[in-house]
Amino acid sequence: MHAHVILNNRLVKAADARLSAVTAAAMYGRGVYTTVAVHKGRPFLWDAHWSRLLAHAERAGVECDFGDNETALALARLVEANGVERGRARVHLLARAVRGRWKFGGDGRLSDLLMLTADAFAHADTLALTVSPYRLNTLSPLTGVKCVSRLEHVLAWEEARSRDFDEAVVLNERGEIAGCTSANLFFVKHGTVHTPALQTGATAGTTRARLIELAEELAVPVVEGAYNLHDLGEADEIFLTSSALGVEPVTAFDFHRYTVAAGSVVLRLREAFRQLILSAEAAEEREEQRVKD
Repeated sequence: MHAHVILNNRLVKAADARLSAVTAAAMYGRGVYTTVAVHKGRPFLWDAHWSRLLAHAERAGVECDFGDNETALALARLVEANGVERGRARVHLLARAVRGRWKFGGDGRLSDLLMLTADAFAHADTLALTVSPYRLNTLSPLTGVKCVSRLEHVLAWEEARSRDFDEAVVLNERGEIAGCTSANLFFVKHGTVHTPALQTGATAGTTRARLIELAEELAVPVVEGAYNLHDLGEADEIFLTSSALGVEPVTAFDFHRYTVAAGSVVLRLREAFRQLILSAEAAEEREEQRVKD
């Protein structure tokens, strides 16, 4: 993590940032977040991230005190202050007023806005998956919502790491694949791309959504459905997507090994996603030049 953060549109040193101890976020974990990739000093797919953040905030009962433009400007200021050329940002909306049995109104502000940045993930040569022993509950009112109370996901990831795996496949209570602890999951069988439908508890990832669009543009068939571990075990290719990872091929799933061959579906999609990033960067540079002229 980098030295500066944004707290309620103020740029401060991370060590000096202070949040109230008595808030709905602190007591109940009532807060939502999104992780945004930063390329050439610019947040990538920001509009999609902000829209999803507001949608998740509504589902979690987090009222937002902040507008789109001011939030985008604050994030740009943070990226510049921390000198982030290529990295990631995490944007949180944290509920303040405590309702219910521990009711506390505080200073009248509805929410806190906290932004952090960090370096990009280093891409490893291998990515090994296992199956998490913990299940996701699709009957939860927060299924698919990126809440700050992510301890179940963190514990699932730590359990996988304790067995020397990089990530874990998470199943729902019906035994259907929902995704991984911090990424969406895709697999390829006979040239068709498959990914868990949102009804399985999968997170509506921004990278996931864009990749589905790219696959359709490349005439690669995509099916969103309900899949079990047998389906995944028969896959020709497996890959993960997230803002932090981008498009990342899986090289091992328990005892299965996968070779990422030239011309494979995952490499085609990863290249298409890379071109999308380059196109967005070029468009930003053209707009900046136009403003200067």
